[in-house]
Amino acid sequence: MNRTPPTTVTRVRLWRWRRNPLRRHSDVVEAWIVLATWVLAVLGGAVAGLLAAHSADAAFTARQARVRAVSGVLTDTPASAPTSGTGYDDGQVWATVRWTDAHGTVHTDRAKVEPGATTGSRVTVWTNPAGHVVSRPVTGAAADLQAALTGALVAPSAGAAVWSAGWLLRTRLIRRRMAEWDEEWKQIGPRWGNFSGGRG
Repeated sequence: MNRTPPTTVTRVRLWRWRRNPLRRHSDVVEAWIVLATWVLAVLGGAVAGLLAAHSADAAFTARQARVRAVSGVLTDTPASAPTSGTGYDDGQVWATVRWTDAHGTVHTDRAKVEPGATTGSRVTVWTNPAGHVVSRPVTGAAADLQAALTGALVAPSAGAAVWSAGWLLRTRLIRRRMAEWDEEWKQIGPRWGNFSGGRG
């Protein structure tokens, strides 16, 4: 009993870029779409990441310029340990602080201070132009790290967005090509059957 040897399929790499009678215009367009998608995904992601890091760094710098450190006095005794029930705990407790601004106006507000401080202790708090206590601005190495992390998160997201757009465009092109093949087969198929039946 004769057995037909298994057929091996050889994949030709970069066949869309090579001249051959089976290559169509849509194949060339698809090749360019794939190339452009990868290039834009890599470069676009890198540029978006750099811009995001620069924007975050600029935001930290701008916030640092808007707030100022002032020396205040505790008007009550804070708790000796954090009482927050949330998952985030910075080790500080809330207390009431009184301070005088540069214009001589006295302010009172709640602020985070180290636990164990007593009434009358001097503490440093950060205030905005409206005279309200705000969180300490991110500066130095912490600001650089957060800016870098922001860029690192934005870069792959931007690259994925570009890749998804290219994938959708390529999918539409493939569907259009399949529809064209279907129409051509409807025209050639019946004649192909006649050609095969006429031999003998």
